Amino acid sequence: MRHNADMTTSVFDLFKIGIGPSSSHTVGPMRAAATFAHDLVSDPAASKVTRVRSELFGSLGATGHGHGSEPAVLLGLEGEDPKTVATETMRPRADEIIRTRTLRLGGSDEHAITFDADADLVLHRTKRLPFHSNAMTFTAWAGDEQVTERTFYSIGGGFVLADDGSGNPQIQPDETPVPYPFRSGAELLAHCEANDLRVSQVMWANECARRPEAEVRERLLEIWQVMQDCVTNGSTTSGTLPGGLKVRRRAATLYQRLMTDGERPVVDPLIAMDWVQLWALAVNEENAAGGRVVTAPTNGAAGIIPAVLHYAYHFVPGSDTDEAVCSFLLTAGALAAVYQQTASISGAEVGCQGEVGTASSMAAGALTEVMGGSPQQAMCAAEIGMEHHLGLTCDPVGGLVQIPCIERNAIGSGKAIAAARLALHGDGNQKVSLDQVIKTMMETGADMKVKYKETARGGLAVNIVEC
Repeated sequence: MRHNADMTTSVFDLFKIGIGPSSSHTVGPMRAAATFAHDLVSDPAASKVTRVRSELFGSLGATGHGHGSEPAVLLGLEGEDPKTVATETMRPRADEIIRTRTLRLGGSDEHAITFDADADLVLHRTKRLPFHSNAMTFTAWAGDEQVTERTFYSIGGGFVLADDGSGNPQIQPDETPVPYPFRSGAELLAHCEANDLRVSQVMWANECARRPEAEVRERLLEIWQVMQDCVTNGSTTSGTLPGGLKVRRRAATLYQRLMTDGERPVVDPLIAMDWVQLWALAVNEENAAGGRVVTAPTNGAAGIIPAVLHYAYHFVPGSDTDEAVCSFLLTAGALAAVYQQTASISGAEVGCQGEVGTASSMAAGALTEVMGGSPQQAMCAAEIGMEHHLGLTCDPVGGLVQIPCIERNAIGSGKAIAAARLALHGDGNQKVSLDQVIKTMMETGADMKVKYKETARGGLAVNIVEC
């Protein structure tokens, strides 16, 4: 996504409250479908519309079934929003649309149309559009006459771009000028050094240029609350995850074990890491089950930021305050903005290195700051976090965000903490800069075969031996 020199992506664009199991395959398609439906019903010609067809291409077509893209599109066409949709009713409502062959455009009975699931919701498993693997085309007809056709791209993290009609994205950025615009890690660090600011303070100043301070704080704490609720739900829910793999939820069992172990006199010196893994597993099991999560910066990597923030809150002295929470999220958001503006956070574009790798990098830098590290050390930690995820493929077994995705979040959380601690032992000087490692990640993603980029046609996705 391109911005002018006076702009920087907002933290609230990077941390979105939404639904699982995928930001690119569930949140993005729902937002795109809702946009199409809203614009359509706002047109006087909408009263004549008799049919809407949705086509999903590339990775959306290849793994959309396992990622919940179909119900997301249907409910988006009915005007639902990922932040507010009732997660427990999504699939039942989608099934009802298919069963009754009736879809209410924009959620209005006035704009109810006939819907044929076989003809009107098409997943192209091998066909893709040039700009991005996650592409969707929506077409509306009045009888035999085409009323409109629009294409959208879900570019990762719930970001959606509309096609301008020429096969390229139509970008409508926030034009609000900010005091410390940056695109790269070098520009972000330069602001810190020139103004004697921490990374979080740079991002705070930028956010307060867009909205009142009280609102910034309130929205950051709302994000933290949703993360906590997600951990609680995931830690207390057992059973198996939806989909054909029959993956058992492990977080609840681990939670009970840790609570019992905490009552014993001998304490494991690595018990904190068990809690970190629990928190990551809890979030990503909720995500895989289609629950309410925070895209951070994607759903596939949604467990890392909450897990490391919980670690800071419970195990780092002085970090159990609203101020520390806000600092953590602002720092993580600033680093995510660099990735989003200069590279990609889409598994369909660069593999899992762009999802779990980016989240681990964000968490490493944020933890470094709340542990008292300098901006230089925070950047060093972020670089380490990505450097040791380079080349990580996106190979979801069965097209589901379960294996290896859930455990990758647990391991990525541990890597983030290790990166932060390692950076804090140094002076912030590093041979490889954050920008260099991001550039390397992007180039590695470009070299990666398509079968390793969220198509479920390579890696673990095709090498699981059935017992």
